[in-house]
Amino acid sequence: MREKKIETARAYRWFCDLDTRWMDNDVYGHVNNVAYYSYFDTAANRYLIERGGLDIAKSEVIGVVVESQCMYHTPIAYPEKIRAGVRVDKLGNRSVTYGIAVFRAGSDDAVANGHFVHVFVDRTTRRPAAIPERIRSALAAIAT
Repeated sequence: MREKKIETARAYRWFCDLDTRWMDNDVYGHVNNVAYYSYFDTAANRYLIERGGLDIAKSEVIGVVVESQCMYHTPIAYPEKIRAGVRVDKLGNRSVTYGIAVFRAGSDDAVANGHFVHVFVDRTTRRPAAIPERIRSALAAIAT
């Protein structure tokens, strides 16, 4: 089993504020594990939209998730203010691996962290495509 490493905010280059949602809680009274993948997806795509100019409805090249992983450290629950930290761990010609973590608002210790891989594809054919230059520049800006 891999050793758990609790990431801190210093390891991330960009942040966005999020809220837990009522539907995120499970019967055990904390955010269910699947919700963290939604937070990861939201953070990565918000970055691509805000900084990379991705138009989720019209861009000819889009990113699709091919891999994700999450390690959980401390439970959170609805209602809580949270923030996601994003960085680029690996930037290829057609793919990007993000490091992403979720933090309680006001805390620098991750409640969960992991990675998320986008492969960029042609919207119509779904065949791999080069990362558009504006998106590539935005990704390079948060690379570690």
